[in-house]
Amino acid sequence: MAETVVEGVRLHYQRLGVEGAPLRAVFVHGLVMDNLSSWYFTVANALAAFGDVVLYDLRGHGLSERPAEGYREVDMLGDLRGVLDATVGDAPVILVGNSYGAFLSVRFALRHPERVAGLVLVDGHLGDDDFGERMAATLSLQGEEADRAIAASFQNWLGRQSTRKATKLANMARALVNGTSLVRDLRATPPLTAADFERITAPALALYGESSDVIARSLPLVARMPHCTVRVLPGCTHSILWEATNEVKTRIVDFCREVRP
Repeated sequence: MAETVVEGVRLHYQRLGVEGAPLRAVFVHGLVMDNLSSWYFTVANALAAFGDVVLYDLRGHGLSERPAEGYREVDMLGDLRGVLDATVGDAPVILVGNSYGAFLSVRFALRHPERVAGLVLVDGHLGDDDFGERMAATLSLQGEEADRAIAASFQNWLGRQSTRKATKLANMARALVNGTSLVRDLRATPPLTAADFERITAPALALYGESSDVIARSLPLVARMPHCTVRVLPGCTHSILWEATNEVKTRIVDFCREVRP
């Protein structure tokens, strides 16, 4: 198990494929009911066949440390930068983000454009107006209402886990939401504007489910990116990584082959 420490927080990561390969891809997973294994079991190994691939658990998730404080945008982006420093150094990478991971990838590209060779956004939450409040409101649900929301949002992800692992994920999610500053920090997230997306000049691929609950807000934003290809997958929701795994994998692999730094 590989680890690095960023600003006092221990982060777990895995490195696959050929270290030092021209293609470098870093996978960023979603928030709360997720960890690096969602990428490991879907797309990462296909890229590792010809590239240098890094996956990591966000702070508070998976095998990474769960501090009580420090889930602001700046903290999360500092973690991503620290993982890059510990693995591929300052070489440009393709960031592949799912849901909240796409949000972090976009923010990182804005702060560190020289370190981003390409972006893949898989049904990304993109941090537009009232993003933080909407995320916080969902995570603040309690009791049966919270359980229903978790089941609806993560049914495809949980359905691929054993009962024991699904229960462990749910318990970790509750500890993260109820025992840390995550919800409060999300509420303080500053929004992005259409003008921010115009500044992202790296090649990008945006994949969205036709019935996703974030597609209406997201498509006008990604359309402002000068070099972004958008693909809408029919019959899919926000969980396209699990609902259309093979298509998502194929599109990401093809994109990364084309963009290879």
